Amino acid sequence: MEEILRIEHLQKRFDDFTVLEDISLSVKKGEVVVILGPSGCGKSTLLRCINGLESIDEGKVLLEGETVNPGHVNVPARKKIGMVFQSYELFPHKTILENVILAPLRVQKRSKAEATEEALSLLERVGLAVRKDSYPRQLSGGQKQRVAIVRALMMHPEILLFDEVTAALDPEMVREVLDVILDLAKQKATMLIVTHELSFAKAIADRILFLDDGAIVEDSDPKSFFETPKTQRAQSFLRTFEF
Repeated sequence: MEEILRIEHLQKRFDDFTVLEDISLSVKKGEVVVILGPSGCGKSTLLRCINGLESIDEGKVLLEGETVNPGHVNVPARKKIGMVFQSYELFPHKTILENVILAPLRVQKRSKAEATEEALSLLERVGLAVRKDSYPRQLSGGQKQRVAIVRALMMHPEILLFDEVTAALDPEMVREVLDVILDLAKQKATMLIVTHELSFAKAIADRILFLDDGAIVEDSDPKSFFETPKTQRAQSFLRTFEF
């Protein structure tokens, strides 16, 4: 598989505190990489640096050879990255359909008819076409998160970033969101996923990255990571999920 994302010696600091320390990795097209680690280890910050939402102090983020420039929305590389947050980020005063087609109309200058047709098809795929005229307040957390995923897909991203998308959901709503992401994996979407859902990570990941104190301390296949983690820190982390 061809490389789609490359990170070279990325460092990120907040004042005197180093959040990410010398992060280097490569992601291939169609690969699903799950990022695990304790709270505060830099997982979400890494996604935000990849998407250009956070500035970086050193290093490079390259998508298909193009530099992702923080703060520059119109840089082509940034337009190829879709991100789904745990807080949905839907506009409360717009209907579900309006939320989904807004960016394609404004950013990509697509016709309303074309964007609407694709939006309805994607909403149908996630079981929400019948809610197209509803407002976010009328949907459950799981439904809103599925809408957020559709909104990201509408921009035809080359890579999708998921930041703890089930963290704010009630347990019974988690499955419906994870099923959508599993379906994307079957379609060979390139994804980086930050999650604490370990059973989901096992099922979906091609690779597991384990972060601790802002550094990648393990990079392995799921079977190796969960059955024979190499580091004491990963072993300790996995034990906290045992019953």
